[in-house]
Parts: sequence; structure tokens; C-alpha cells
Amino acid sequence: MRIARVWVPGQGARLGACEDGQVRLLVHADAPVLDSFEVLVQLARRTRRRLTETLQHFRREGPGFPYRDLDRPPSPDVPHLLLPVVPPEVWAAGVTYERSREARLAETTTVGIYDKVYEAERPELFLKATASRCVGPNVPVGIRADSRWTVPEPELGVVLGAEGEVLGYTLGNDMSARDIEGENPLYLPQTKIYRACCSLGPTVLVTDEPVEGRLALWCRIRRGSREVFRGDVSTSRLRRPIAELVAYLRRANDIPPMTVLLTGTGIVPPDEFACEEGDLIEIGAEEIGVLRNPAVRVT
Repeated sequence: MRIARVWVPGQGARLGACEDGQVRLLVHADAPVLDSFEVLVQLARRTRRRLTETLQHFRREGPGFPYRDLDRPPSPDVPHLLLPVVPPEVWAAGVTYERSREARLAETTTVGIYDKVYEAERPELFLKATASRCVGPNVPVGIRADSRWTVPEPELGVVLGAEGEVLGYTLGNDMSARDIEGENPLYLPQTKIYRACCSLGPTVLVTDEPVEGRLALWCRIRRGSREVFRGDVSTSRLRRPIAELVAYLRRANDIPPMTVLLTGTGIVPPDEFACEEGDLIEIGAEEIGVLRNPAVRVT
């Protein structure tokens, strides 16, 4: 089931189930206002049910909102999609696809380090963002003003509980200033962590079935009326299982509930491509939806 977090004028944030092109608000006797994914998870824990079981005990309120009407730039006066999960931390894995390895090798002047990560037992993991640096659907993502070569990195995101359990799946855009990291790998934090550096959404897929081997992810970038990039990848090409990435993330490291782990990208624009202000970045997977964000320059 796909879960959306929606802004409803006069009510605030609400959770809804995406069914047949509609988003219908979820209502439960023990949680009269379901305003976040975390409240849903807490309710499941109290009742000792899986999330999928818990969702069966919610009733759907009202006729619902057409999903296409919610997928719009935010305004307090109209219903719209919100960041589906407010993550205290977003972590990311690097060099988990062959294409990412090739791109990182091409941008760096330090020979061999990404080959070593790709083949090594230990994965590359790094802090990507905090909640204040994340945006949701249709909100601008950032291009660093001091970068000449910033690109999106479309990724499958995993929503985690405090014990590392997988709660759901979403899409992520890991905006990356490739030229800054290319100067020196020690500049990775400046490459990755800045204002509006990460978008998540548009929904959370809640399922009891692992999805890492069967999702088809795609990315499209439009510049005005032109499509300037398109790419796709199957998550079956992930080199490392998600469970392995989560296990390494939790080594000597406490993660707060609702942490999101981005699992790496297999879609990288060509070396001559750089995002420009005004570009529209779209990242999609049929089971989760399409995450749309315009790009803006941030200082």
C-alpha cells in the first residue's frame, strides 16, 4: 500500500492511503489525528501488529482527494503532498551500482579509491541530510552556487525503525556537487550536505515483500520544453543487499526512528551534463510514484 502525507487546509498534515487514483485520509479510534508516518508506526507497535495489518484496521474518511490534484506546488490554501516522512537523519550508501562506480572514478583525481569501495567488504556510508535540509514533492531542490557540476542522484530510500527494521520504501534525490568531490574526496560533506540537498517522496510503499530486486527506477530532467536527460535502472543491479547496508549503518551507531537510508544510484547523467536553475527533475517507480522537484541555486 502507498501512504501519502497530505496538507489539508484547516486540518494540517494528515496521512492517507493511495487507492485507485485517490488519497483517502486514514482514521483510527486510537489515533484520531494521524498526522505522520511515525504515529502510524507507534500505533502498530502498541497493537503488536505489522504495519500492513495495522493499516487494515483503519477506516477511510470521506470521498478522498484525486492524487493528481495533490501533486502540485505547495500552498497553505490548497491540499497538496508533503514530505512523506520527516527524517531526523538521512544516510546514503555510495558506489552500490556499477554506473555509480564509473562516474565516481571519472570525476576524481585520486586513483583507485572507488574501485576499492565497490569491491570491499565494507560499504561506503555517509550522512546525507537532516530534516531541515530535506524537501518534499514539488519543492525546489538545491544546486550549490559554488559548484559548476551538480547533478541529481535518483535512489531507492528505505525508512527504518530504531532497531533497523524496514518500515517502508520511498524515492530520494541525492543532489551532488560532483566537481567539489572530484577536487578531493575529503570534500564529500560539502558535495552532499547543504540547503535543500535532498528530496524524498512522493509516498511511502508499505509492504511485507522485499522490493530491492524488482523495482524499476527512472529519472527524467526537463529544461523548459526540452527533455535533456533520461535514464533508468533496476534495483536488481544493487551490488549489496539492503539488509547488509542497514547492518553496517547500525554498527556502533544508534539511528533514530524514521531514519531514511538512500541505497545508492545506478542512474548518472553523462559527464558533460550539469543541472541548471529551472530544470525539472522527475524520479519515478511505478509502485511509489513520481517525485518532482524544480532546481534552484542556493548560496
